[in-house]
Order: sequence, then C-alpha cells, then structure tokens
Amino acid sequence: MIERRARVLFLVRVAVERTADFLQAYELVRHQVNGVPGHLMDQVCRSAVDPEQWLVTSEWATLADFEAWERSTGHLELLRPMRECFTEARSLRFLVHAQTPEPETVCSVPAEVDVAHW
Repeated sequence: MIERRARVLFLVRVAVERTADFLQAYELVRHQVNGVPGHLMDQVCRSAVDPEQWLVTSEWATLADFEAWERSTGHLELLRPMRECFTEARSLRFLVHAQTPEPETVCSVPAEVDVAHW
C-alpha cells in the first residue's frame, strides 16, 4: 500500500477578543512543529465572513507521522494555550488523493529565467 500525504484540518471558533492570544499561541506552535518528522507545512486562515471562525491546516508526509506527533510527550501541553482560545473545535483528517501542481514543481524556476530581475 502506498502511503499518501495527509492534510489535517481544525475548524475552530475563537472569540474576537481572544484573537491576539490565539495568533500568538499559533506562532509558538508553528515554530515548534517545524522539524517534527513528516511535518510539511501549516496555515492559519480566518473566515472572510465570520471573524470568529478559523481554519488551521497542516500537511504531513503520512497520517502516521501526524498521529505519532499527536501521541508524543508534550503535544497537549504545547497546544494548550491555543486550545484555551477555542469556543468550538472540530478536527478532520484527509489523505491527499491528487494535487495540482505536483509538489516537485511548485517552487521550480525554468533555467532560462533570470531570477535576479524578478
């Protein structure tokens, strides 16, 4: 069986008055999760129509990598300040089936392009 990349989504609500606390806590988590085996990237997104609704996504090499990090010592303590800001939270896990463009081409620059003039 081929292991697929995984996308983990947290759909959360944060009271407007807790926004700064939430974003500060996210920054701490974001910097500490970099370097965790299998972690590829993460994002925090705010709803365009509801200022209390947020989406936190992370991408992992495999779902097993995320689950290993989730079970690791200190995981809950690391996320505690962020979770304390939530008035609601829902977690979803997906396996990436397809993506455009392919990961290898996302940051590629054609050889004939002079990047000094961009």
